[in-house]
Amino acid sequence: MDDPYKTLGVARDASADDIRRAYRKLAKQHHPDLNPGNAKAEAQFKDVSAANEILSDPEKRARFDRGEIDAAGNERAPQQTYRDYAEGAPGRRYASGGPQAGANWNPEDLGDIFGSVFGERGRTGADFHMSGRDEHYVLTTDFLDAVYGATRRLTLPDGRVLDVKIPPGTADGQLLRLRGKGGPGLNGGADGDALIEIHVAPHPHYERDGNDIRMELPITLPEAVLGGFIEVPTPGGAVRMRIPPHSDAGTELRLRGRGVPAHGGQPAGDLYATLRVVLGTPDAALEEFLRHWKPEHPNEPRKPMEAKS
Repeated sequence: MDDPYKTLGVARDASADDIRRAYRKLAKQHHPDLNPGNAKAEAQFKDVSAANEILSDPEKRARFDRGEIDAAGNERAPQQTYRDYAEGAPGRRYASGGPQAGANWNPEDLGDIFGSVFGERGRTGADFHMSGRDEHYVLTTDFLDAVYGATRRLTLPDGRVLDVKIPPGTADGQLLRLRGKGGPGLNGGADGDALIEIHVAPHPHYERDGNDIRMELPITLPEAVLGGFIEVPTPGGAVRMRIPPHSDAGTELRLRGRGVPAHGGQPAGDLYATLRVVLGTPDAALEEFLRHWKPEHPNEPRKPMEAKS
């Protein structure tokens, strides 16, 4: 992926909502669960997720636009110009490290620098302790991993790897802190932390609503008219649920405790299933029945759409 804007198919001035809609559409289209065994779709899903990691983060997007990071989020080498050298202090020689890498520079000068900041010019660099900086990363995880918890490995730009434990009930955009996994401290100072922002990939069938989960449940015409018990595929496994007789499309049924599991003192959420009647291919017997069927109470589904006089 060379350009996250092209990957998501959005303009460079696209709004956050435009980016979010484009990401969700493409992520669902190429989701591995909907394309089993399709290596091309899996690669496209990864590219779409990586593009979203850049463009959904305002700071990263701005840095990419300025050329400071590449499409993978890695730092680009700064471009040195003549002005950088011309405006350097006298006596500094030109070197590969830039105008600050002069021949007379010595790491022990850190003591003078720190001393001037803190009013202790006689203090040496070895006496100064500084904590390492916190480092920010983004990790995209599957919907079900965020719901039930998982451990995922994150490879950093410098080749290091972090095993990130994702707690159950983790929400999209939630920030996880790994203490001591950030930048190294100076002269024995404490290492900084790694701050991991979790992006949850959309699921082809489920959507999160707080601690509740919503889904669209397809049912057949006989199941809608006659009712009965059916097996419902929930995130935690199949559950037997009763469809009331005469259920119409759009009817919402609830399965208690089948949403996000209890976590952090919060009770388990519920699962809400919205019925969608699927006719399939009508057979000849059904067609013949409907030609001669005269309902006792005719239904007028478009009546509410008529303009009021």
